[in-house]
Amino acid sequence: MIKRALYPIVIAAMTIFFAACIAPSGREVIDRPDEYSKTFEAKEEIVLRAVAIVFREKQMGSNVVMNTAEKTVTTDYFTREGWRTRSIARVRQINWKESEVVLTVITEKQSKAGWEMRRLLGKEQYDNAFDAIEMKIYEEMAKRE
Repeated sequence: MIKRALYPIVIAAMTIFFAACIAPSGREVIDRPDEYSKTFEAKEEIVLRAVAIVFREKQMGSNVVMNTAEKTVTTDYFTREGWRTRSIARVRQINWKESEVVLTVITEKQSKAGWEMRRLLGKEQYDNAFDAIEMKIYEEMAKRE
């Protein structure tokens, strides 16, 4: 058991530990943007269209460009309130019915030194984007039938 006199010290130590583990969003400067991937049961063409639609709807950048030859969907930077965002998705056909999407969202904050790349999105936000892509894949597949 911990003696009563040590309670404030233990609580302070735990608070500092948890505060260090949970970095506030957008404060962590990074060298390379995060990449996450997910596999979908659809052909490349359908996945590319679904990704482009999600990028437009969720404003994950401006000027969405789908390149079927390179199997990518890219955006230009979308700037708002000292932040700018750009998204890139690469699609790869795994087999006759599956495609993999590698998603990168680049977020930068304007500072006195210029634009600094920051981690703004976590795994949960990427999962939300993949869920939206999956829904658009189903919609695109339904249009083809």
